[in-house]
Amino acid sequence: MTDTATKTTDADGKGEKAKAGTAEKARKAAGAAQEKVSAAATKTVEAAKDKPLAAAGIAAGVAAAVAGAAYGVAKLREGDKPAKTTAAKAKKPAAKK
Repeated sequence: MTDTATKTTDADGKGEKAKAGTAEKARKAAGAAQEKVSAAATKTVEAAKDKPLAAAGIAAGVAAAVAGAAYGVAKLREGDKPAKTTAAKAKKPAAKK
């Protein structure tokens, strides 16, 4: 049987070796990525400690951007809801002037 991912046959055992090699490469790549993320997180924490006001400003800006995006999506999704019937509107008492 031919393994299309490794382009080798299982009969000679090369398919399993290729799969093991690929798994090892994936483990190494994941380890390297984890080290880079850890280093970036450490640098971020150090920068936030050095300049807390700038960090707070950036965090507030990110929060505002996320909130704005969520609000925009909610407004866009309003058109997906079924229209309210006039009977539902009629049940509400009229506003007094």
